[in-house]
This record gives sequence, structure tokens and C-alpha cells, in this order.
Amino acid sequence: MPSSSTQGAAGAYQYPSGHLGHLSPSQQASFDQFKQLCTDRKAYSPTGHGPKGDLPSTDDVALLRFLRARRFDLEGAFKQFKDTEEWRKENDIEGVYRWIDREEYESTRRLYPQWIGRRDKRGVPVYVFEVGNLNSKDIAAYEQATSLKGTPSSYTGKTPAKLLRLFALYENLTNFALPFLTSATDRPYADVTPISQSNNIVDISGVGLKQFWDLKTHMQDASTLATAHYPETLDRIFIIGAPSFFPTVWSWIKKWFDPIVVSKMFILSDAEVLPTLSDFMEIQDIPKKYGGQLDYTFGQMPNLAAGGMGEMVEWAEGMEKGMLPAGPIKWERAENGDMVMVNVGSVGGVEKRDVIGTVKRQWEEVLFPGRKSRRNRGRER
Repeated sequence: MPSSSTQGAAGAYQYPSGHLGHLSPSQQASFDQFKQLCTDRKAYSPTGHGPKGDLPSTDDVALLRFLRARRFDLEGAFKQFKDTEEWRKENDIEGVYRWIDREEYESTRRLYPQWIGRRDKRGVPVYVFEVGNLNSKDIAAYEQATSLKGTPSSYTGKTPAKLLRLFALYENLTNFALPFLTSATDRPYADVTPISQSNNIVDISGVGLKQFWDLKTHMQDASTLATAHYPETLDRIFIIGAPSFFPTVWSWIKKWFDPIVVSKMFILSDAEVLPTLSDFMEIQDIPKKYGGQLDYTFGQMPNLAAGGMGEMVEWAEGMEKGMLPAGPIKWERAENGDMVMVNVGSVGGVEKRDVIGTVKRQWEEVLFPGRKSRRNRGRER
């Protein structure tokens, strides 16, 4: 019989209240007030951005995440949003993602949860983190880094190099993976609800007490950053492979994380893993290691060939169909409004921009839900 925590995880399968397309009248009213508040205080502009100058400075998905994180408290959400906007400018977060060294980006990716190229039944991306793969040597090198490869001389940010590398991973989630999953039409509520969160499978098999303690700072940094500047990007964390001593140390481990993050963690016994994951995911999308059918090894690049997402992409010449390249990836708008997938980052200090492929969905509609492009409005007429 599943534990109460597992029942809670499975019972909340549907999209929760507070997401676009699922706002109550009072939540919608609060959201409208929040946008007006941000506009009045010059933290947000409803127009003047994008290729036609008719898009807002921040999309509704991001704005709503801040409001939801503060339980629809307008002043609290405004302060967090304003602080984040200032933080992004001070650290040139968009620039960091554009010029970070691809090799360094990949070495960081191996230290954190990784998208496996699959989705749950709602279209939410599934990330896997095998904690046992982390070793003291890699963590020490990461913690002691004093600079980033490829950093331009014009960069004036004061943030430690290890955190800049971590920022890049969150930028990949919010600016690549989530829009990509949002662009898929074969999912529930595809027309009204963007994908704004991720599910995480955290495998702690074989992790000893000393390793847990050694990873304290590493895990705290990620949790603190997400809570402060990327709020509400986490749907659930399924913790599996817990050692026998884990219930004893859980009381102090959970103090490393924000209470909201802790509330989204579900510790599964061995017998609960496959039944619980199957409630959320199709069997072919669950790694074989956890009882599913997906060939997946931690650290490999997402393979979209058999997961449905790869069929959406018109792959550029020379690209292997379904395979994403190493390094940061972002979306750009084609002249006709389509979404263009671009591999950015730098190699040997030289910034790169390699087109991976194109998705035949309108850039404005995916990144700014509810705004139909001129091309599609013409079709409707």
C-alpha cells in the first residue's frame, strides 16, 4: 500500500490551481492587479518588446510564477520579482547563457538534475539526478572555480563562478526546455496552459552519510537560487533509493531547503517507485533502472528520437535527428514567426550560434501565451 506521501503525489496529478488556464476568479483578479502594480512601479512593461514591439517585457508565465510563489500576496511577489529583475541585469544573466563555455556548461550539467528528453502525462519535463555519481574531486573543482571560460572583458558581475554556471542551467530550463514542452500540442490543455515546471527523480542509492554532508553546500546553493530567482519551477521531487539511515537524518537534511521545496518532496520505497512513476509517466518514458522501458544512462544528452518531441523539429542539415548537442540552447524567432532552436555558448573563447532545427509553432504564441500572431489571425479570418 503506498504511503500517504505517495498518495498525495499521485492525487495531485491534475494541473493545480494557480496556473494559466486554471485560475479562479479571485486569482485572475490578483494577477491582473499584479501586472498593473508592476507596470505602475516601472518593473514591467506590457508593450514595447519583441520583433514587432507589441510584446511585454516579461511573459505571463514568469510573472505568475512569482505571484504563485508568494501565495498571491501582491507586495511580496512584487519585491521578489523586482529583486530578480535587478539581479538579472547586474549579472547579465542572458549574456552569461550566451557566452558560457560549452565544455564548462556540460561539466556543470553533470552535477545537477538532467532532462532525460521525456515528459510526464501532462507534458511536464522529467529530470533525473543520480546523487551517487557526484564525487568530492568534481565538487571541489566546481566550488573552487574563480572564473568562467570565455568571460568577455566587458563583464562586470561580482557573482562567484560556480553560481554563474548554475544560473546557466536554470536558464536552460526556463528558456529552452519549458518553451519546447509548451510548443507540443499533444498534451492536455495545450491551448491554454504553458508548461512552467519540472518533475525530478532524485536517486540517492548508495549515498553514504558523509557524502550527504559533503554535498550540503552544493544542494543548498541550488535550492536557494531556485527559491529566490526561479520560483515555482519545481512540480515534484521523487526521492528513491533511500538508504536505511535516511529516515533518521531526514529531519536535518530537510532544513537545508526552503519549506515550499520540502513540501514537494516524496520519499518512495522500492515497492512504490514504479507504481508511483507510472501514475505520472508512460512506461516507455521511465528509465529501465526504475522499472520502465527507456534506455537511459545518467549524463547522456536527451534523445528525443522516440519520445515524440523529436518529430516536432525540422532538423538542420548535419544534425542527427532527435539528438540535442552539448552546450546551452535557446529559442529565436524566425522571420515568419517560427521557433528556431539555436546552440549558443562559446568554444575556445569564441561565441557560437549553430542552428539545430525549427519548430513550426509561432514564437509569440509559445513564449507569450494568449497572443496570436498576425499570420494565425489571418488564417482564422
